[in-house]
Amino acid sequence: MNITVNGEKVTIRGAEVRVGQEAPDFVLSDNDLKPVTLKDTKGKRVFLTVPSLDTPVCDMEVKRFNEEATKFKDTTIYVVSVDLPFAQARWCGAADVENVITLSDYKDRVFGENYGVYIEEVGFLARAVFVVDENNKVIYVEYCKDVSDHPNYDKVLEVLAK
Repeated sequence: MNITVNGEKVTIRGAEVRVGQEAPDFVLSDNDLKPVTLKDTKGKRVFLTVPSLDTPVCDMEVKRFNEEATKFKDTTIYVVSVDLPFAQARWCGAADVENVITLSDYKDRVFGENYGVYIEEVGFLARAVFVVDENNKVIYVEYCKDVSDHPNYDKVLEVLAK
């Protein structure tokens, strides 16, 4: 898998996740520093990985999915980054984002490695989207070619509407 940061090829640690496989487990931190694992999540789930909430593309992406989240009552949208949980909570408050859940991979980078999005050279996560169904099967995967690229919003929303 070839992912770039501002056009420069980077090293991704971890295996690429594919549609049809069981969703890999993880340990993330919520805004209260409590651990969250895959088994702590239920129903249809979207995991958005972003480099940092404090960047323009991430800001637009998360705000867009925050708006869209209200249309899918059976789906929970999680935003995963290596931003500290305190920074995630502060950003959400300042941006009026309350329909998605932010989780941090700052501590062990387990999500980053298990989902093949940890960028070795810079220590943050590549931009990607993973949709997991009620049975923990991966039903959609999108790795953005460059971390500054937006995901295919229409395709993700189409998958969620099914």
